[in-house]
Amino acid sequence: MHTQPDDEEQQWLLASLGDLLEHMGVDRFLHNPIVEASPRFFPDRAPGPFDPQAEQRRAHEAGTTAPDVARELERLRAADLVVFQFPMWWHAQPGMLKGWLDRVLTYGGLFTGSERYDRGMLRGRRALLSVTAGAPESTFLHDGRSGELDLLLWPMAYSLFYVGLDVLPHQVAYEISGAIAYGDADGTARRDRYEAELRARLRSAATDPVLPFNGWDDLGPDGRLRPGVRGTSAFVRDDPARIPGR
Repeated sequence: MHTQPDDEEQQWLLASLGDLLEHMGVDRFLHNPIVEASPRFFPDRAPGPFDPQAEQRRAHEAGTTAPDVARELERLRAADLVVFQFPMWWHAQPGMLKGWLDRVLTYGGLFTGSERYDRGMLRGRRALLSVTAGAPESTFLHDGRSGELDLLLWPMAYSLFYVGLDVLPHQVAYEISGAIAYGDADGTARRDRYEAELRARLRSAATDPVLPFNGWDDLGPDGRLRPGVRGTSAFVRDDPARIPGR
């Protein structure tokens, strides 16, 4: 899925990969990315303060989930691999895609208190973050001015793992806006290389290793890692002075 139908960075990839993917635009299928207490979204809303998760659960059980959200849920459940194609925008995914996560990853529809992480409802399916960035790759390294990309993308990857998806290491097309804008030989070669790399990733996605995350069995009653369990990221780690994998 992609976020903007008129974004050239996204369209050149989507147009070239039509034989490998069925794609859907977040803007096209989710007309309002905001979770709001509207009767249009929650016709059976309980009186009193708005509780989004309680209303999502109520709508799921009553069969009154908003049609655009219900359609997205059906697509996710039917998919073997979900590819999120988006540009880095202010060091994260664009707001439209964040709104998609807020509205579609619903309580009751895709997770419950006991069906999360490696016990999530979408377990057995895979996800790939395919990202375009305007800056050079060097700026997204641990000491780069853009911030380390692995860390910038971790929150979204973790949200997908939260509902049970196995998340593949991300695929990135760097310096792509200049390659499109100027169309010089170097830029064209870079675009062709990125397209070939993404095609290869899609073909091997079913068997490629996935990102490590700590699951339910790694956690104690207090929600923290059990003694002796190693953390898997800079955000969930057993040693505050050590970043796993470094």
